[in-house]
Amino acid sequence: MCPDCEDFARTVLLLGQLALYADMAGADLDFVDAVSPSLAVSLPEPPPGMFPDDQDHDGGPAYPGDV
Repeated sequence: MCPDCEDFARTVLLLGQLALYADMAGADLDFVDAVSPSLAVSLPEPPPGMFPDDQDHDGGPAYPGDV
């Protein structure tokens, strides 16, 4: 696996595990609130070939308040 692919996959896995942990009874939600933004920001660009070539990564749906 390419280094970028490995970093991307590991970060996505950690985000998923953190989400599962957050849903557990007794989870430390302060920990989740502290770690999740940093982990999300550290998510690298997806490796080439991860998404179809015709997919626009910057042109997502319009969100309320966006003009």
